[in-house]
Order: sequence, then structure tokens, then C-alpha cells
Amino acid sequence: MSYTVEITDIQKVTHDVRAYTFEKPEGYSFEPGQATEVSIDKDGWRDEKRPFTFTSLNDDPYLQFVIKSYPEHNGVTEQIGQLEIGDAFIIDEPWGTIQYNGPGVFLAGGAGVTPFIAIFRDLHKRNAVDGNRLIFSNKTERDIILEKEFHEILGDNFTNVIVEEESDKYDHPGGFIDKEYLAEQIDDFDQPFYVCGPPAFNDAMLKYLKELGASPEALVFEE
Repeated sequence: MSYTVEITDIQKVTHDVRAYTFEKPEGYSFEPGQATEVSIDKDGWRDEKRPFTFTSLNDDPYLQFVIKSYPEHNGVTEQIGQLEIGDAFIIDEPWGTIQYNGPGVFLAGGAGVTPFIAIFRDLHKRNAVDGNRLIFSNKTERDIILEKEFHEILGDNFTNVIVEEESDKYDHPGGFIDKEYLAEQIDDFDQPFYVCGPPAFNDAMLKYLKELGASPEALVFEE
């Protein structure tokens, strides 16, 4: 079943990321970490569906998505970046395989952090954040999504990694997160790991974690 939902608010998050708030259909429900297929309710775009993760919570009286636009791609996200209040999305039923299985380490690459936003907001609301950590990899400092909120939720258990510029403020392990960096940062590989980012990031993190002793059953990622 599909639903047409109107944009009620748009907030800038970073230079190329915005939070879009929508009307919530009556009876629509989802779990933190789930996503839905989305298309733009405009001629020529209704059949162009893309998956986006809910960043609101199920108890909220609205729906929210945090979406990064890629103007150079001339596609759906480029079009989303041009939307205004009053425009609409067409959304399907929720789905997703990223579910919270207990305290662990979250590894996010860029906009791949979005499934974790609702999970951490839910944990924070339930006062159940203890034991969790987020390691968040971005190209540059200005790409960090919701840095202030993650700091407020996680404190010292929020680590930023910047891979394309030197930084005195954030970790810069000579480029991308590698096996050696994970070994330095994590002292217990017998815990859940949650991984979400671009395909190359996911493949590398899952490979390194398995080599470092993480159980395949403890690795949570979008399949």
C-alpha cells in the first residue's frame, strides 16, 4: 500500500543534507532503523523509487527523513533538494533489516548513518544508551550529520573520523578506516556490530570485523 504525504517542514542539517518532515498517515507504524521506498509526487518522478530511512520515532505525530542530495547526479536526490513545503512524497510500507540487538559498536559511513539516527533517538528516549558507541566516518568536517545531537546522546562514545582532510579535532587514520584502526579503537569483538554506509565501506568493515574475531551472527547490516 502506498501513501501520499505532504512536506510540512524542511531544515538544513549540513551543506548538502536536509531533514524533511511530513504528515503521518493514520495507523502507519515502523521500528527504529527501518526504511521505506520513496518517490516524489510529481510528473516524471512517481515511478522513481528510492529507499530512505525514517529518522523520526514511531510515537512522533509526523514522519521525518534526513536526506543527502547529490546535485551532480541529476536524479531523485537532486530533485528532492529542490522540494519545498507543500510538495509531497509517495511512500510504501516500512521494511528493513537493521534492528537493535543490544549494546554494541555502530560503524557509519557518510549518509549511511541515517538508520542509526532513529535507533539512538529511541535509546536516548528510553534512557538505554549505555554500552553503545558510534564511529562515524566522513570525507570532511562539514559532512558530519547531526554532530551536536550525537554528542549530546553519546558523549565520549561518539568518535568522528575524517578521511579526506587533515584534522586536529577528529581522528584521521591516514585515510579510510582500516583493520588496524578498528583494532586500536575496539577492545571487545564479542559484541554486536551495526554497519551502514556505501557498499565499499560495508564490505570493508564486515571483512575487517570478521578477521578481528567478530561473530558473523553479531554483525547487523542492510542486506
